[in-house]
Amino acid sequence: MFTPPVGGSYLGPMTSTPRDQSGETNPLHALTLDELRRRTSMKWRTHPEDVLPLWVAEMDVPLARPVVRAVTQAMELGDTGYPFGTAYTEALAAFAGKRWGWDDLAVERTAIVPDVMLGVVEMLKLVTEPGDPVIVNPPVYPPFYAFVTHMDRRVVEAPLDPGLRIDLGVLEEAFRRAVAGGGRAAYLLCNPHNPTGTVHTADELAAVAALAERHGVRVVADEIHAPVVTAPDARFVPYLSVPGAERGLALMSASKGWNLAGLKAALALAGPGAAADLARMPEEVGHGPSHIGVLAHTAALRDGTAWLDAVLAGLDENRRLLTGLLAERLPGVVHRPGEATYLAWLDCRALDLGDDPAEVFLDRGRVALSSGIPFGSGGAGHVRLNLATSPEVLTEAVGRMAAALR
Repeated sequence: MFTPPVGGSYLGPMTSTPRDQSGETNPLHALTLDELRRRTSMKWRTHPEDVLPLWVAEMDVPLARPVVRAVTQAMELGDTGYPFGTAYTEALAAFAGKRWGWDDLAVERTAIVPDVMLGVVEMLKLVTEPGDPVIVNPPVYPPFYAFVTHMDRRVVEAPLDPGLRIDLGVLEEAFRRAVAGGGRAAYLLCNPHNPTGTVHTADELAAVAALAERHGVRVVADEIHAPVVTAPDARFVPYLSVPGAERGLALMSASKGWNLAGLKAALALAGPGAAADLARMPEEVGHGPSHIGVLAHTAALRDGTAWLDAVLAGLDENRRLLTGLLAERLPGVVHRPGEATYLAWLDCRALDLGDDPAEVFLDRGRVALSSGIPFGSGGAGHVRLNLATSPEVLTEAVGRMAAALR
């Protein structure tokens, strides 16, 4: 059992820099809190300096060296024009083959988009009309609600089961209701799931594909967290790789795996039966991605796998550390460690902190977490915690959360 030190702050000097089997130093040990606070991104500037920010999906890591080289070389060359070519897709195809055993990613059935959520919007525009329903599995990534409603579609909820997995019976009923009037409908699948970290199995995804075909629902899969599978016994399965998913659409990116949110670029992928849909995407959508972003994502997928493996090993350590810390300091919190993402979904309802525990932890403990309420049904009384930080910061954060209950 993990026992934190008694009294005072948990934050101290970084002690060691563990390496994974590839020899890469764990990037989660590389930066001090003072160095991180020099950053000007949303994570570090939204709250005052006395707050530990464990909310928005940014990792506390230095960038992978191949990414730094690619961006630096582009700057030195003045290579800051418009994106061109298929190197990004080819790098993703090679990565998918080696990492997931998926050798059917067809370059000709892909398109570059500004980022995953804007790509989701464009895909939904291809397969639905204003007013049509879009099914989601709450609790789920809040922008699913914001982007869908902003584009004048209706959100239909099909909540996860008590084990935080897709409930196929509930999903089928949502499909049935969505198409009852004879219109079109889409299912926005989060694979792996944010915020729970659930990795959907091949059987689950094949069942989803069968239901979608039976009811005429088009599947659009957000697979931005695909590279971030942290549990050693779990394996990501691309939705388009399962039988029956031929008419599916998917979005992928190196953004989450390599901490590249500020370098915009993502890829839209179509199954064989959706190629004609993807071909209808307006040409100007491809003008949105950053050329520098494309270069960075390409370098990450092609040359950054050793760095990624070091991060995943560190995240797995943090996942186990958090489990021990919660058992020791916050035993009332229910936590099912996720198999993927660097996010932890914490059920705080037994603490009697109301619908928004994140507000209490921020005000009393000076720890910023994501409120569960915007994640839809099942989110009240929950918080989402970002694990992608140093063990010292994670330990300090849980200590502050526990102190906030006194």
